[in-house]
Amino acid sequence: MIEINNLTANAIDEELLKMICEKVLQGEKTKEKNLSIAFVGQGRMREINKKYRGKNRATDVFSFPNDGLGEIVICLREVRKNSKRFALPFKQELAQVLIHGILHLLGYDHEKTSASWRKEANKMKEKQNYYLELCQKFTL
Repeated sequence: MIEINNLTANAIDEELLKMICEKVLQGEKTKEKNLSIAFVGQGRMREINKKYRGKNRATDVFSFPNDGLGEIVICLREVRKNSKRFALPFKQELAQVLIHGILHLLGYDHEKTSASWRKEANKMKEKQNYYLELCQKFTL
């Protein structure tokens, strides 16, 4: 089950988001498919980032794994800022952030401090790019 909770005044394309989730989960052969996605404002995202990472600023995506798979929290304003900064269509940046969050829930990590962190970060980036390309026809 994929649950989407939009706690902002922005309209979102739920069908697109669910399709992206399904593509990644199928591609990763994930049996657990209980995924919750919440869209929040900058203030709430700043609170979450401060509480869990000690950083007093908003970020684009946060992942919280649990037994069923987990929850992804996305700040649409940060996604929109990133899309402008990187000159990408908004839907493409949103897809990238969502894919990134799902991969974190599946155990991929680009921020580990282990000796093999660079290899793990590259593997996550490759997966993210693969799924983004797979979903690109839906996000343009």
